[in-house]
Amino acid sequence: MDVFAMGAQKSIHAGKAKIDVNVDLTHRLCSSLMLPPFRSSGSPLSLIIGSLCLKHPNLFGGSEKLDVSWDKGLYDSNALIAYRRPRPEWLSQQSFVIQHSLTPEIGVHGLPMDNFSRSGSGGVNLSQFSVGLDLTEPANSNWSSTTSIRFKHVRPVNDDGRSISRDLDGFPVTYSGNCHDNMVVLKQESHYAKANDRSFFRASFQIEQGIPLLSKWIIFNRLKFVASKGVKVGPAFLLASITGGSIVGDMAPYQAFAIGGLGSVRGYGEGSIGSGRSCLVANSELTIPLNKMMEGALFLDCGTDLGSDRHVPGNPALRQGKPGSGLGLGYCLRFKSPFGHFQVDYAINSFQQRTVYFGISNLGS
Repeated sequence: MDVFAMGAQKSIHAGKAKIDVNVDLTHRLCSSLMLPPFRSSGSPLSLIIGSLCLKHPNLFGGSEKLDVSWDKGLYDSNALIAYRRPRPEWLSQQSFVIQHSLTPEIGVHGLPMDNFSRSGSGGVNLSQFSVGLDLTEPANSNWSSTTSIRFKHVRPVNDDGRSISRDLDGFPVTYSGNCHDNMVVLKQESHYAKANDRSFFRASFQIEQGIPLLSKWIIFNRLKFVASKGVKVGPAFLLASITGGSIVGDMAPYQAFAIGGLGSVRGYGEGSIGSGRSCLVANSELTIPLNKMMEGALFLDCGTDLGSDRHVPGNPALRQGKPGSGLGLGYCLRFKSPFGHFQVDYAINSFQQRTVYFGISNLGS
Protein backbone atom coordinates (compact mmCIF):
# COMPACT_ATOMS: atom_id res chain seq x y z
CA MET A 1 0.00 0.00 0.00
CA ASP A 2 1.45 3.33 -1.01
CA VAL A 3 0.53 6.00 1.50
CA PHE A 4 1.47 9.66 1.66
CA ALA A 5 0.82 11.44 4.96
CA MET A 6 1.16 14.91 6.37
CA GLY A 7 0.81 15.38 10.12
CA ALA A 8 0.33 18.10 12.71
CA GLN A 9 0.58 17.84 16.50
CA LYS A 10 -0.49 20.47 19.03
CA SER A 11 -0.77 20.63 22.83
CA ILE A 12 -3.13 23.14 24.44
CA HIS A 13 -3.28 23.95 28.15
CA ALA A 14 -6.71 25.00 29.43
CA GLY A 15 -6.35 25.71 33.14
CA LYS A 16 -5.08 22.50 34.73
CA ALA A 17 -6.26 20.39 31.82
CA LYS A 18 -4.12 19.49 28.83
CA ILE A 19 -5.47 18.81 25.36
CA ASP A 20 -3.35 16.91 22.82
CA VAL A 21 -4.40 17.06 19.17
CA ASN A 22 -2.81 14.94 16.45
CA VAL A 23 -4.16 15.08 12.91
CA ASP A 24 -2.79 13.25 9.86
CA LEU A 25 -4.01 14.05 6.36
CA THR A 26 -3.61 10.85 4.43
CA HIS A 27 -3.95 10.49 0.65
CA ARG A 28 -3.76 7.19 -1.17
CA LEU A 29 -1.56 7.50 -4.23
CA CYS A 30 -2.28 4.27 -6.04
CA SER A 31 -5.47 2.51 -7.05
CA SER A 32 -4.28 -1.00 -6.16
CA LEU A 33 -4.04 -1.12 -2.36
CA MET A 34 -3.37 -3.99 0.02
CA LEU A 35 -6.52 -2.99 1.90
CA PRO A 36 -9.06 -1.72 -0.65
CA PRO A 37 -11.69 0.69 0.64
CA PHE A 38 -14.86 -1.03 1.73
CA ARG A 39 -16.83 2.14 2.31
CA SER A 40 -17.79 4.11 -0.73
CA SER A 41 -17.72 7.46 1.04
CA GLY A 42 -16.40 10.26 -1.12
CA SER A 43 -16.22 12.72 1.78
CA PRO A 44 -12.82 14.40 2.29
CA LEU A 45 -13.27 13.77 6.02
CA SER A 46 -12.96 10.03 5.37
CA LEU A 47 -9.27 10.57 4.52
CA ILE A 48 -8.46 12.27 7.85
CA ILE A 49 -6.92 10.13 10.57
CA GLY A 50 -5.83 11.42 13.94
CA SER A 51 -6.44 11.58 17.65
CA LEU A 52 -7.76 13.95 20.30
CA CYS A 53 -6.83 13.56 23.97
CA LEU A 54 -7.98 15.54 27.02
CA LYS A 55 -6.26 15.02 30.38
CA HIS A 56 -7.32 16.62 33.67
CA PRO A 57 -5.03 15.89 36.68
CA ASN A 58 -7.30 17.30 39.44
CA LEU A 59 -10.92 17.08 38.38
CA PHE A 60 -12.68 17.65 41.73
CA GLY A 61 -9.76 19.06 43.70
CA GLY A 62 -8.75 15.72 45.21
CA SER A 63 -6.21 14.61 42.56
CA GLU A 64 -8.86 12.70 40.63
CA LYS A 65 -7.69 12.12 37.06
CA LEU A 66 -9.87 12.20 33.96
CA ASP A 67 -8.66 11.01 30.56
CA VAL A 68 -10.81 11.40 27.46
CA SER A 69 -9.44 10.20 24.13
CA TRP A 70 -10.73 9.72 20.60
CA ASP A 71 -8.80 8.00 17.81
CA LYS A 72 -9.98 7.86 14.20
CA GLY A 73 -8.55 5.73 11.43
CA LEU A 74 -9.63 5.49 7.83
CA TYR A 75 -12.14 2.77 8.65
CA ASP A 76 -12.18 2.49 12.45
CA SER A 77 -12.57 4.64 15.55
CA ASN A 78 -12.17 4.34 19.31
CA ALA A 79 -13.47 6.61 22.09
CA LEU A 80 -12.40 6.14 25.72
CA ILE A 81 -13.29 7.84 29.01
CA ALA A 82 -11.28 6.82 32.10
CA TYR A 83 -11.72 8.20 35.63
CA ARG A 84 -9.18 7.41 38.36
CA ARG A 85 -9.30 8.25 42.05
CA PRO A 86 -6.02 8.67 44.00
CA ARG A 87 -4.86 5.65 45.97
CA PRO A 88 -1.62 4.80 47.83
CA GLU A 89 1.06 3.31 45.58
CA TRP A 90 0.99 -0.05 47.39
CA LEU A 91 -2.70 -0.57 46.58
CA SER A 92 -4.32 -1.45 43.25
CA GLN A 93 -5.06 1.58 41.11
CA GLN A 94 -8.73 1.69 40.11
CA SER A 95 -10.08 3.14 36.87
CA PHE A 96 -13.71 3.45 35.85
CA VAL A 97 -13.80 3.05 32.06
CA ILE A 98 -16.37 3.70 29.33
CA GLN A 99 -15.33 2.74 25.80
CA HIS A 100 -16.84 2.56 22.33
CA SER A 101 -15.11 1.25 19.21
CA LEU A 102 -15.97 0.59 15.60
CA THR A 103 -13.71 -1.83 13.71
CA PRO A 104 -13.96 -3.75 10.41
CA GLU A 105 -13.97 -7.53 10.84
CA ILE A 106 -11.54 -8.15 7.98
CA GLY A 107 -9.55 -10.78 9.86
CA VAL A 108 -12.52 -13.16 10.22
CA HIS A 109 -15.09 -12.12 7.60
CA GLY A 110 -12.76 -10.50 5.04
CA LEU A 111 -12.23 -12.16 1.68
CA PRO A 112 -8.67 -13.24 0.74
CA MET A 113 -7.56 -11.80 -2.62
CA ASP A 114 -4.59 -12.11 -5.00
CA ASN A 115 -3.32 -15.46 -3.69
CA PHE A 116 -4.07 -14.35 -0.13
CA SER A 117 -1.68 -11.36 -0.19
CA ARG A 118 -4.60 -8.94 0.30
CA SER A 119 -7.92 -8.97 2.18
CA GLY A 120 -11.12 -7.44 0.88
CA SER A 121 -14.11 -6.42 2.97
CA GLY A 122 -16.63 -8.99 4.05
CA GLY A 123 -19.18 -6.30 4.86
CA VAL A 124 -19.08 -6.94 8.62
CA ASN A 125 -18.01 -4.32 11.17
CA LEU A 126 -18.14 -4.49 14.96
CA SER A 127 -19.64 -1.72 17.06
CA GLN A 128 -18.60 -2.44 20.66
CA PHE A 129 -19.65 -0.59 23.80
CA SER A 130 -18.17 -1.50 27.18
CA VAL A 131 -18.30 -0.14 30.72
CA GLY A 132 -16.49 -1.44 33.79
CA LEU A 133 -13.63 -1.27 36.26
CA ASP A 134 -9.89 -1.78 35.71
CA LEU A 135 -7.54 -2.68 38.61
CA THR A 136 -3.81 -2.21 38.05
CA GLU A 137 -1.65 -3.99 40.59
CA PRO A 138 1.53 -2.30 41.91
CA ALA A 139 4.59 -3.36 39.88
CA ASN A 140 6.47 -6.20 41.59
CA SER A 141 10.04 -6.68 40.37
CA ASN A 142 9.74 -7.63 36.69
CA TRP A 143 6.03 -8.41 36.85
CA SER A 144 2.98 -6.23 36.33
CA SER A 145 -0.68 -7.18 36.10
CA THR A 146 -4.11 -5.72 35.43
CA THR A 147 -7.52 -7.14 36.26
CA SER A 148 -10.72 -5.80 34.72
CA ILE A 149 -14.40 -6.60 34.70
CA ARG A 150 -16.58 -5.10 31.99
CA PHE A 151 -20.03 -5.37 30.55
CA LYS A 152 -19.83 -5.55 26.74
CA HIS A 153 -22.48 -4.94 24.13
CA VAL A 154 -21.33 -6.09 20.68
CA ARG A 155 -23.38 -5.13 17.62
CA PRO A 156 -22.30 -6.15 14.09
CA VAL A 157 -23.13 -3.53 11.46
CA ASN A 158 -22.74 -3.39 7.69
CA ASP A 159 -20.71 -0.79 5.80
CA ASP A 160 -23.67 1.60 5.93
CA GLY A 161 -23.86 1.36 9.73
CA ARG A 162 -27.01 -0.75 9.89
CA SER A 163 -27.32 -3.64 12.35
CA ILE A 164 -26.98 -7.11 10.83
CA SER A 165 -27.30 -10.64 12.18
CA ARG A 166 -25.89 -12.59 9.18
CA ASP A 167 -22.93 -12.31 6.82
CA LEU A 168 -23.02 -12.20 3.03
CA ASP A 169 -23.46 -16.01 2.90
CA GLY A 170 -26.40 -15.96 5.30
CA PHE A 171 -24.55 -17.34 8.34
CA PRO A 172 -24.99 -15.77 11.82
CA VAL A 173 -22.33 -13.25 12.87
CA THR A 174 -23.31 -13.30 16.56
CA TYR A 175 -23.53 -16.07 19.14
CA SER A 176 -27.15 -15.25 19.96
CA GLY A 177 -28.22 -15.24 16.32
CA ASN A 178 -29.73 -11.80 16.86
CA CYS A 179 -28.32 -8.37 16.02
CA HIS A 180 -26.19 -8.14 19.17
CA ASP A 181 -24.41 -10.08 21.92
CA ASN A 182 -24.17 -9.13 25.60
CA MET A 183 -21.55 -10.44 27.99
CA VAL A 184 -19.72 -9.72 31.22
CA VAL A 185 -16.00 -10.41 30.84
CA LEU A 186 -13.48 -10.86 33.64
CA LYS A 187 -10.00 -10.28 32.23
CA GLN A 188 -6.57 -10.87 33.74
CA GLU A 189 -3.37 -9.63 32.07
CA SER A 190 0.13 -10.32 33.36
CA HIS A 191 3.37 -9.00 31.89
CA TYR A 192 6.99 -9.98 32.56
CA ALA A 193 10.02 -8.09 31.25
CA LYS A 194 13.74 -8.46 31.87
CA ALA A 195 16.53 -6.72 29.95
CA ASN A 196 20.22 -5.95 29.99
CA ASP A 197 22.67 -4.36 27.55
CA ARG A 198 22.80 -7.35 25.20
CA SER A 199 19.43 -9.08 25.45
CA PHE A 200 15.87 -8.91 26.68
CA PHE A 201 12.98 -11.26 27.37
CA ARG A 202 9.29 -10.33 27.47
CA ALA A 203 6.20 -12.41 28.11
CA SER A 204 2.52 -11.62 28.49
CA PHE A 205 -0.46 -13.77 29.44
CA GLN A 206 -4.09 -12.84 28.94
CA ILE A 207 -7.09 -14.77 30.26
CA GLU A 208 -10.70 -13.74 29.61
CA GLN A 209 -13.67 -15.40 31.28
CA GLY A 210 -17.23 -14.79 30.13
CA ILE A 211 -19.62 -14.71 33.09
CA PRO A 212 -23.22 -15.71 32.25
CA LEU A 213 -25.22 -13.41 34.52
CA LEU A 214 -28.17 -14.12 32.24
CA SER A 215 -28.89 -17.42 30.50
CA LYS A 216 -28.49 -15.98 26.98
CA TRP A 217 -25.13 -14.35 27.70
CA ILE A 218 -21.88 -15.88 26.43
CA ILE A 219 -19.82 -18.11 28.72
CA PHE A 220 -16.28 -18.83 27.51
CA ASN A 221 -12.63 -18.92 28.47
CA ARG A 222 -10.09 -17.31 26.13
CA LEU A 223 -6.33 -17.62 26.65
CA LYS A 224 -3.60 -15.79 24.74
CA PHE A 225 0.16 -15.61 25.35
CA VAL A 226 3.08 -13.82 23.70
CA ALA A 227 6.76 -14.47 24.42
CA SER A 228 9.70 -12.72 22.73
CA LYS A 229 13.47 -12.91 23.09
CA GLY A 230 16.03 -10.52 21.65
CA VAL A 231 19.79 -11.05 21.57
CA LYS A 232 22.56 -8.81 20.25
CA VAL A 233 24.83 -10.68 17.83
CA GLY A 234 27.79 -8.43 17.09
CA PRO A 235 26.38 -5.30 15.44
CA ALA A 236 23.16 -7.16 14.54
CA PHE A 237 20.14 -7.95 16.67
CA LEU A 238 18.20 -11.23 16.55
CA LEU A 239 14.57 -11.21 17.65
CA ALA A 240 12.28 -14.24 17.97
CA SER A 241 8.72 -14.41 19.27
CA ILE A 242 5.87 -16.87 19.57
CA THR A 243 2.16 -16.14 19.97
CA GLY A 244 -0.54 -18.64 20.82
CA GLY A 245 -4.10 -18.75 21.98
CA SER A 246 -7.24 -20.83 22.37
CA ILE A 247 -10.88 -20.36 23.30
CA VAL A 248 -13.25 -22.91 24.83
CA GLY A 249 -16.96 -22.69 25.50
CA ASP A 250 -19.45 -20.48 23.70
CA MET A 251 -18.10 -18.17 21.03
CA ALA A 252 -19.19 -15.84 18.25
CA PRO A 253 -17.32 -15.83 14.91
CA TYR A 254 -15.78 -12.42 15.66
CA GLN A 255 -13.95 -13.93 18.67
CA ALA A 256 -11.86 -16.25 16.47
CA PHE A 257 -8.08 -15.81 16.20
CA ALA A 258 -7.20 -14.26 12.82
CA ILE A 259 -3.85 -15.32 11.32
CA GLY A 260 -2.02 -13.40 8.61
CA GLY A 261 -1.08 -9.76 8.05
CA LEU A 262 1.54 -7.22 9.01
CA GLY A 263 1.30 -7.93 12.74
CA SER A 264 1.12 -11.70 12.28
CA VAL A 265 2.50 -13.48 9.19
CA ARG A 266 3.82 -10.99 6.63
CA GLY A 267 3.23 -11.73 2.97
CA TYR A 268 -0.47 -12.37 3.60
CA GLY A 269 -3.49 -10.12 3.90
CA GLU A 270 -5.11 -9.67 7.31
CA GLY A 271 -6.62 -12.99 8.39
CA SER A 272 -5.87 -14.62 5.01
CA ILE A 273 -4.22 -17.72 6.51
CA GLY A 274 -6.99 -18.68 8.89
CA SER A 275 -9.44 -17.80 11.64
CA GLY A 276 -9.85 -20.50 14.26
CA ARG A 277 -10.55 -21.32 17.88
CA SER A 278 -6.80 -21.72 18.37
CA CYS A 279 -3.67 -20.25 16.80
CA LEU A 280 0.10 -20.49 16.89
CA VAL A 281 2.33 -17.88 15.22
CA ALA A 282 6.16 -17.72 15.22
CA ASN A 283 8.23 -14.75 14.06
CA SER A 284 11.97 -14.28 13.69
CA GLU A 285 13.89 -11.23 12.51
CA LEU A 286 17.59 -10.32 12.15
CA THR A 287 18.19 -6.56 12.13
CA ILE A 288 21.43 -5.13 10.76
CA PRO A 289 22.35 -1.41 11.05
CA LEU A 290 23.40 0.05 7.68
CA ASN A 291 24.18 3.60 8.78
CA LYS A 292 23.04 6.13 11.37
CA MET A 293 19.69 6.67 9.68
CA MET A 294 18.92 3.30 8.12
CA GLU A 295 18.76 -0.35 9.10
CA GLY A 296 17.79 -3.51 7.29
CA ALA A 297 16.17 -6.71 8.49
CA LEU A 298 15.57 -10.25 7.27
CA PHE A 299 12.46 -11.99 8.62
CA LEU A 300 10.67 -15.32 8.59
CA ASP A 301 7.07 -15.68 9.84
CA CYS A 302 4.80 -18.71 10.03
CA GLY A 303 1.38 -19.43 11.52
CA THR A 304 -1.34 -22.06 11.82
CA ASP A 305 -4.87 -22.38 13.20
CA LEU A 306 -4.03 -25.91 14.44
CA GLY A 307 -6.98 -27.32 12.50
CA SER A 308 -9.48 -25.45 14.68
CA ASP A 309 -11.19 -23.43 11.92
CA ARG A 310 -14.04 -25.96 11.58
CA HIS A 311 -14.98 -25.36 15.23
CA VAL A 312 -15.79 -21.69 14.63
CA PRO A 313 -19.57 -21.13 14.18
CA GLY A 314 -20.39 -20.90 10.48
CA ASN A 315 -16.80 -21.93 9.59
CA PRO A 316 -15.97 -18.66 7.76
CA ALA A 317 -12.41 -19.85 7.04
CA LEU A 318 -13.63 -22.87 5.04
CA ARG A 319 -16.14 -20.80 3.07
CA GLN A 320 -13.41 -18.30 2.18
CA GLY A 321 -10.89 -21.01 1.21
CA LYS A 322 -8.26 -20.11 3.79
CA PRO A 323 -5.39 -22.65 3.88
CA GLY A 324 -5.12 -22.84 7.69
CA SER A 325 -1.32 -22.49 7.72
CA GLY A 326 1.23 -20.39 5.90
CA LEU A 327 4.77 -19.04 5.79
CA GLY A 328 6.15 -15.65 4.79
CA LEU A 329 9.72 -14.45 4.39
CA GLY A 330 11.34 -11.29 3.17
CA TYR A 331 13.31 -8.22 4.12
CA CYS A 332 12.64 -4.79 5.57
CA LEU A 333 14.25 -1.34 5.36
CA ARG A 334 13.71 1.24 8.10
CA PHE A 335 14.61 4.92 7.77
CA LYS A 336 14.91 7.42 10.60
CA SER A 337 14.66 11.15 9.92
CA PRO A 338 13.66 14.36 11.74
CA PHE A 339 10.32 14.15 9.90
CA GLY A 340 9.44 10.67 11.12
CA HIS A 341 10.20 6.96 10.76
CA PHE A 342 9.61 5.21 7.45
CA GLN A 343 9.49 1.46 6.89
CA VAL A 344 9.24 -0.70 3.77
CA ASP A 345 8.62 -4.47 4.06
CA TYR A 346 8.93 -6.84 1.11
CA ALA A 347 7.53 -10.32 1.70
CA ILE A 348 6.75 -13.46 -0.28
CA ASN A 349 4.25 -16.05 0.94
CA SER A 350 3.75 -19.78 0.44
CA PHE A 351 1.93 -19.10 -2.84
CA GLN A 352 4.99 -17.17 -4.11
CA GLN A 353 2.87 -14.01 -4.09
CA ARG A 354 4.88 -10.87 -3.34
CA THR A 355 3.64 -8.11 -1.06
CA VAL A 356 5.05 -4.69 -0.20
CA TYR A 357 4.10 -2.81 2.97
CA PHE A 358 4.75 0.91 3.49
CA GLY A 359 4.62 2.42 6.95
CA ILE A 360 5.02 5.94 8.38
CA SER A 361 5.12 6.75 12.10
CA ASN A 362 6.15 9.45 14.57
CA LEU A 363 5.50 12.32 12.21
CA GLY A 364 6.91 15.63 13.32
CA SER A 365 4.73 18.68 13.86
